[in-house]
Amino acid sequence: MSRIAYVNGRFLPHNSSAIHIEDRAMQFGDGVYEVIAVIGGKLIDVELHYDRLARSLRELNMEMQIPRVALHLTVQEVVRRNRIGEGICYLQITRGSAPRNHAFPSDPRHSVVVTARRSQPASGRVGRLGVYVITTADLRWQRRDIKSVSLLPNVLAKQNAAETGAFEAWLVDKNGAVTEGSHSNAWIVNRDGTVITHQEDVDILSGVTRRRILEIARTDGMEVVEREFTVGEAKDAQEAFLTSTSSFVVPVTRIDDTVIADGCPGSVTKRLRCLYLEAIKQPSLVSV
Repeated sequence: MSRIAYVNGRFLPHNSSAIHIEDRAMQFGDGVYEVIAVIGGKLIDVELHYDRLARSLRELNMEMQIPRVALHLTVQEVVRRNRIGEGICYLQITRGSAPRNHAFPSDPRHSVVVTARRSQPASGRVGRLGVYVITTADLRWQRRDIKSVSLLPNVLAKQNAAETGAFEAWLVDKNGAVTEGSHSNAWIVNRDGTVITHQEDVDILSGVTRRRILEIARTDGMEVVEREFTVGEAKDAQEAFLTSTSSFVVPVTRIDDTVIADGCPGSVTKRLRCLYLEAIKQPSLVSV
């Protein structure tokens, strides 16, 4: 079956879909996006993704030009037309096309693109055995809290990881603190059993899965602290893991050349993964 994409009011064959050559996403990276997991045909945590999308737009002085209800119906229709049981849905809104000028166009008409594809979340072997991550310098701009389509430093970090056989790259600031991964949030469990992840601020993207895991961990009675942690702390931790929309919860068993604890996924990580997978199976309402 041919894939279908939504582009600016039209459902089109994926292979022939396009936006204007002067779209500001192409010229300046001037746009925002969301990636939403689909499990059992259901959009996971979709209301949180819409909330973050709206915030990113506001931070870039972009008004939402499509009503939230209409946007949700469009996203659902793209998932339906592509018959996605398990996969991801990609949603992008840009400031639209205009003659090249760094300043905003006076009357922008946003471009809206929605695509979907089948995929399996990181599970099976990865979930059982864990993954290897590398650390690398965080070279991104200073508003990482905005989910912008400008991702070149993330791409370079991920490519660095791929070339070394790593699953992910954890980004490290000038003070030696781990901020997050190139496309995931970073976590450790210290030797006291405390779950630690970087606090929510402009240095990280507030991951939707991160937010859910914080809620789940606290509800389960775990000690949770949101603060910076160093590479040294991470390598000395009892457990480490990462979270993202596409991977859910993935154990990290090696950082650079250091094996974490006994090199096996830890009990806290495995429990959080199990609790999260159970949580997303529950019916949820979407506020639109």
